[in-house]
Amino acid sequence: MSNRHLQGLIPATHTPFNDDGSLNLQTVEKQAAHLAANGADTVFIGGSTGESHSLTHEERIKLATRWLEIAKGSSLRVIVHVGGNCLEDVKALSAHAGKNGAHAISALAPCYFKPQNVDALVDWCAAIAASAPALPFYFYDIPVLTGVNLPMVDFLEKGSARIPNLAGIKYTSLDLVQYQQCRLVQNGRFDLPWGVDETLISAMALGATSAVGSTYNFAMPLYKALLDAVKRGDSAAALEAQTRSLRLVMALARHGYMGSAKALMGWLGVPLGPARLPNKTPTASQLTTLRAELEEIGYCEWGHKLP
Repeated sequence: MSNRHLQGLIPATHTPFNDDGSLNLQTVEKQAAHLAANGADTVFIGGSTGESHSLTHEERIKLATRWLEIAKGSSLRVIVHVGGNCLEDVKALSAHAGKNGAHAISALAPCYFKPQNVDALVDWCAAIAASAPALPFYFYDIPVLTGVNLPMVDFLEKGSARIPNLAGIKYTSLDLVQYQQCRLVQNGRFDLPWGVDETLISAMALGATSAVGSTYNFAMPLYKALLDAVKRGDSAAALEAQTRSLRLVMALARHGYMGSAKALMGWLGVPLGPARLPNKTPTASQLTTLRAELEEIGYCEWGHKLP
């Protein structure tokens, strides 16, 4: 297992559906080509953006299989999110990723029967990671969705003794103080890809080397401008890019973030179909309004054209 930290922007990919809501695996190759054309060399599949909790176990296996087939023999690296509420299903997804060429696996905490303390969370993650012992394992910390809000510094300390392939945390929390504390654990041993697109600039100031997010699917040029501004020390330009990122997220969220983001990908030539309930798919009227809002914030200035 490689302990090398992830680098750069990593799109958290959507799961494509047909108009009737069934899984559409034919679109995955088009997704991969779109992301590669925009400079992505690593993807995070089957996570929150991938509507994982709205997929059956069989669908998740099929989705991972397709992405790993496309990546085989190429430079594309695939991180497979395997988390869920049934440990046996999660272990099976983990083992499948380990046998089929995934770069790493990640799992969030169960969100119905929740671990009540760090020891219980480590037990849960140790069972998952052991199912793919050759792959780096990232705990996916997203307390706003799971309702599990435990001290991640303690998780890293205790997890390092129990999970040999623990690589770090996909950190999707706004607690920047804890993020900095996690970076100090064991002299910076652990990888901490950032997971809140709207605050990327803050994480970079604290030393983040990579980020996993949904908006990197359709706004990579904007974030590349942000990264370039940071590198050259142009704080005003970096802040401007981050502000545009926030306005983009707010515009999508006003009409139902998941469905709006998938519609935007369709406008870019990657048809992803509707969102699954309970996520909503925007109406035609909402999409007309969204398009006007995107034009107002200068979306087409970032290298993408809307039809």
